[in-house]
Amino acid sequence: MTNELNRRGFLASTMATAGGLAFLGPRGAFAQDGQTLRFALSAFPPNFEAWTSTGTAAGTIKLLMHRGLLSYGPDGMLRGELAESWEADDEGAWVFKLRDATWHDGSPVTAEDVAWTIAEVANPDNAAFRQGQLSLITSVETPDDKTVRMITDEPLAVLPGWFAHYHMPILKKGEPKDTRIGAGPFTLEEIDRGVSISLKAYDGYYKDGLPKVAGIEAIVYADENLRVAALEAGDVDLAEYVPWQAMAQVEENDALKLDVVDGPFMYLTFNASRPPFDNPLVRRAAAHAIKREDIVAAAFYERGGSLEHLPIAEQSEFYNPEFSNAWNYDPEKAQELLTEAGYPDGFTCTMLSTAQYGMHQSTAEVCQAYLSMIGINVQLDLPEWSSRVQKGNEGQYDLAIMGTTADNNDPDGLVNVVDGSLPASFVRSFGMPTPEITELFARGRASFDSAERKEIYRELERVAIETAPIVGLAWRAQGYGMQANVNGFSNLPGQLTFYSGITMEDTFFG
Repeated sequence: MTNELNRRGFLASTMATAGGLAFLGPRGAFAQDGQTLRFALSAFPPNFEAWTSTGTAAGTIKLLMHRGLLSYGPDGMLRGELAESWEADDEGAWVFKLRDATWHDGSPVTAEDVAWTIAEVANPDNAAFRQGQLSLITSVETPDDKTVRMITDEPLAVLPGWFAHYHMPILKKGEPKDTRIGAGPFTLEEIDRGVSISLKAYDGYYKDGLPKVAGIEAIVYADENLRVAALEAGDVDLAEYVPWQAMAQVEENDALKLDVVDGPFMYLTFNASRPPFDNPLVRRAAAHAIKREDIVAAAFYERGGSLEHLPIAEQSEFYNPEFSNAWNYDPEKAQELLTEAGYPDGFTCTMLSTAQYGMHQSTAEVCQAYLSMIGINVQLDLPEWSSRVQKGNEGQYDLAIMGTTADNNDPDGLVNVVDGSLPASFVRSFGMPTPEITELFARGRASFDSAERKEIYRELERVAIETAPIVGLAWRAQGYGMQANVNGFSNLPGQLTFYSGITMEDTFFG
């Protein structure tokens, strides 16, 4: 009885169904403005594979074309998309009820599409972002076209959130994973590789009256200064990744608006498949060698903060103050750890970052300078973003600079950054098993009791501090700039900022 009450309480407090957010009625007029939104994209997507993690710019394009079972609203709360409701039944299985929706070819979205998507993503040969999590779904039942029942061996309190991520859209059964056919608000019309992506409003979208613009022209401005110049000149209506040095000038321009939130973070990843970073003492030495205030100043113009622990925000109920300075700047301790690890004179290594995003390069340069002070001679590798992603996936580095957010504001949202049991990905360390952490994540996601979860994640952070599967460096602000007449777009709160493309369906001129 106690477990049942805990489960129901958990559902009521954190994962309420989307009944109040249902999109009712037949589709009405779309593209109310009749205009095309010009969006400054920071990078051309390395590919259009729906389930692969290839960065935020690619994720934004996915959010225009595709939809998952769930998503997040501007308030940061989980909401229904292709699913109009979801709940755990008395046997612990998650049951999703689908709404009436169609693919871009006009055919209906069905439970069979969802079941096929889950099977494809869970296939270990697929290298999908959610492969590790969806492999925990042991079977999927489709009693009718609108019902999907997901069965797991153990209770999974966090399962609905897996289906809200922009790398976890539902695809039509049998379509290739880079298909242009989605169920989102826009259809992909034209690609000018490396230059722009043109999308057109889908007149069969399941939300009445949306999208509010006739189309989106996503134009690549890889140079952040040119991206700001295009915004100031009126050549684009909306721009992602406003660089930190330009945020004040955008705020002070009466013709523009800046929507900025804190949430993303910068961190170090390591290639643990070979020395020297296979040794946790060396990883901890790197953690204590770096003065993070200098990263915040150099890379983010003071729009951020030091991060000396796992990226769990101070405002979170899961924040552990005893770990707040666990990886503090302490060069003497760093030198002692290097000596203990067998490297008293240091060593030479390669640090992977990218020159495409100034904050990545600046963070790398600060780290390079401080690591040299304890005898670690760092050579920087700064390719463009798509090459940086590939090198990260393949382990072509010794240590690397990375910046991202957690999947959501729950500690389980860090699983893709920290859990070494998942397939290789540029967002986490390469070749680094994390058995204790993997087991603690499993315990945390199985519990519906908040107090129990807090204790589990406290122990997980303690283990992470000791083993350093990643090393936190800095929190950072994340900003979108837009013309003053652009409305409806919202930069989602905290760790959800990279989901903000979901609100382009609501964006309009006025």
